[in-house]
Amino acid sequence: MKQTDFVWDYRDPYEWMKRVNRGTFPPMIITCAITGGLHGKESNENLPETAEEQADAVYEAYRAGAVSVHIHARDTGNLAMTTSKAEHYSRVNRLIRERCPDIIINNTTGGSPGLSLQERMACLYADPAPDMASLNPGPFMMKFFLNERKPPLPHTRPGTMFDACVPASYSDVNAFAKTMKEKGIKPEIELYHPGQYWVIHDLIREGNLDAPYMVQFVLGFQTSSYPTPANVLSLINELPPNSIFSLIGVGPYQLSMNVMSIILGGHVRVGMEDNLYYRKGEKVKSNAQVVARIKRIAEDMNREIADVAQAREILGLPQRP
Repeated sequence: MKQTDFVWDYRDPYEWMKRVNRGTFPPMIITCAITGGLHGKESNENLPETAEEQADAVYEAYRAGAVSVHIHARDTGNLAMTTSKAEHYSRVNRLIRERCPDIIINNTTGGSPGLSLQERMACLYADPAPDMASLNPGPFMMKFFLNERKPPLPHTRPGTMFDACVPASYSDVNAFAKTMKEKGIKPEIELYHPGQYWVIHDLIREGNLDAPYMVQFVLGFQTSSYPTPANVLSLINELPPNSIFSLIGVGPYQLSMNVMSIILGGHVRVGMEDNLYYRKGEKVKSNAQVVARIKRIAEDMNREIADVAQAREILGLPQRP
């Protein structure tokens, strides 16, 4: 297939109708964010923390249909937090490559609050290297209650109100993007609100971002756009040419935002970083569980699911890691 089969003008109603009519939406990439940077087993006992648990979770999600995995390696000295050390990412990536040789590994540069710019870049120096890395095009704030971490869990802590900001400047974002480009790592731009399009255009002007641009909308997170259909359509309307998009819905908005992306011809991210519940009152049992659900829904809606080779072609990645 040609790149134009994957990258098209999502704003064109005639193109959208033609693709629906002919069933020619691009194969849908399922990314699974298996764990996050803050919450852990104190919030859902099924969430993977150790490198071995993360590799097992990735393998299960891969078998269920995920072709890309988003990684927050945990600090072995404090499993409740994302690490700042490249060797921790190296161990997770190595275990994943042993189980899933071709899967797209996407490490986080968001890390967790409190990490410096250099500490958040540690994931880019992992061996084996990731195929992609997340790139936040601006700062964001968060305020929520962190559950108490009780024995027998390691690295216990009291429950606490968490109130923090992850800072970013134009030069910070360009430093991340430039380092990724030098290392052959594709940025996955995690866009929280439309004002961050200013930063994306700056990255393009500075020559630190290459097409096709992978823009992932993060909706329902604090200081992001509200997770509404109108906001999704507005964000799509501002995409630079030669872009593809994916959609994250945080918490109870995960499924509705995922389905919006299926309808609109985009891609999806699921996983326990974004939502710890399968439905109201029922916790997620595994990352594979939510991968299998979105795969089933997409197939019922006549969307082809991308295999790893197709996903790599869509994203402009080498076929071999």
